[in-house]
Amino acid sequence: MMKLYGYFRSGTSHRTRIAMNLKQLDYESISVNLAQDEQLESAFKSINPQGLVPVLQASALEASKSETQDLVMFQSPAILEWLEEAYPQHPLLPQELTGRVKVRALSAMIGCDIHPINNRRILQYLRNELNVDESQVMAWCQRWISDGFTALESLLAQDKERGNFCYGNQPTLADCYLIPQVYSARRFKVDLTPYPNIVAIDKHCHTLPAFIEAAPENQADAPSS
Repeated sequence: MMKLYGYFRSGTSHRTRIAMNLKQLDYESISVNLAQDEQLESAFKSINPQGLVPVLQASALEASKSETQDLVMFQSPAILEWLEEAYPQHPLLPQELTGRVKVRALSAMIGCDIHPINNRRILQYLRNELNVDESQVMAWCQRWISDGFTALESLLAQDKERGNFCYGNQPTLADCYLIPQVYSARRFKVDLTPYPNIVAIDKHCHTLPAFIEAAPENQADAPSS
């Protein structure tokens, strides 16, 4: 069984759980408590020297050698692409070339331009090194999430063939990226009123077991209410 090292509220862990659930893969979740900086301890950094989650441990058969190779993968974009190639059932990329580039672009908008600058280590630097107060940290998050969502909402509105998801009528990698970012937007009290398409996609995705089971509040390491 694959092992997924992550944290219940980590957006990158969240998107990886969604993808693995959509592909109906069995995996063991191993919590790395970011609030207690477990990702910086030597035990975890021996697995991923970058000290970030998620990390996926798996085995794969090397066709050229006909032998099983143990894999340790980090960086969620690389993990998601590997999952798509290693487990092509329940595909998360469209078959047509133009669809694939659109899904990858939507994913990159979130994964490259929104999420990283609201990542915990960035916010901790603002708080601890630059002495930014919490209201300013909140304003920082709201600014960059709103900027990204404004562009994303426009693209979604322009796609007249789009169904209930970011692209087409089936969940794709773009939805794996979007839903955790919507969760983060709500956490940082972003006004979602200007983004009806984003809100509708989020609502529809949360009717599907793969998204429900991946939600932060449904993880074993989530604090009890």
